[in-house]
Formats: sequence, structure tokens, C-alpha cells
Amino acid sequence: MNFEHLLVVNDPDNPLVASLTREELWFGLLCRAEDSRPFLPGLEACTILSRSDTELVRELRFGSAVIRDRVTLQPMEWVRFDTERTDTHAGGSLTIGIEEPAPDTLVLRFHYRTTLTEQGVGDDVAYVEYIKSAYHQSDVDTLRVIRMIAESGRIQ
Repeated sequence: MNFEHLLVVNDPDNPLVASLTREELWFGLLCRAEDSRPFLPGLEACTILSRSDTELVRELRFGSAVIRDRVTLQPMEWVRFDTERTDTHAGGSLTIGIEEPAPDTLVLRFHYRTTLTEQGVGDDVAYVEYIKSAYHQSDVDTLRVIRMIAESGRIQ
């Protein structure tokens, strides 16, 4: 299954929502890469196993379930999370990109690639739609946490 959507971060036509800079968005995405616990309910531990300038290998612990992933960073542009497939996890990837489609307008593009099929019937179609809805809600929560980080003034 491939699924992508956009979340508008800065909309010049909506002054009720505080604008974020590209730097604040990037810092929030780095926070998610370094420690995903505030971004993923149920995540008990996020351990970095190795790192380079543009990559992290992590172990994520959700109770007894342990997932390994590789985080690739393209500074100020995008972050990609590639999750290993296991007996209990389907694996897949999520890329979150920062885009500026117009001056003073920033959006986050979330692109998921999973091993789930989109060509289901009956209950399978409902399940795929449920997964897409869950991904979307998780992404809305990610932007909410990034806004909280920016408002706290913790950007360095």
C-alpha cells in the first residue's frame, strides 16, 4: 500500500494558527528521529543503536514487541523511517518531507509504503481505510507535538 497526504503547517490565509519556520519543523522531525516516545503512544523505549551524520539505526520497544528501523536524514528537507519486517511486523517506510508550495506556506508531506495491499474486498477494504485513518491521525499528532516543541522554545 502506498498512501500519502499533506498537512498544512503555515497558511497565510489563516492567522489563527501560529506559523513555524522550516528550522522549527526540521528540529521537530529531528526530535522524532532521536526519541519517538512523545510522538508514538505506547512506545516505551527508543534506543539508538548506531548513528552517522545522515542515518540512525534504532530499536523501538512497544511492550514485548521490539522493532528495528533505520532513519535517513536529508537535512532541512526530509526524514525517512524504514522499518524492518519481522514475524510480528509487516515492515515498511514513512517519509516526511518539508515543502514550500508558495511563499510563507509550509506543508508536511507524509508518504507511507507498506506491504499491505490496497486491492482488498469487504473487510480488507475497511481495514486499509482504518490504517490510513490511523496514519493520518498519527501525523496530525506529530505536527501537534512539533508545535509544542517550537512553542516551548527548545529549538537550538
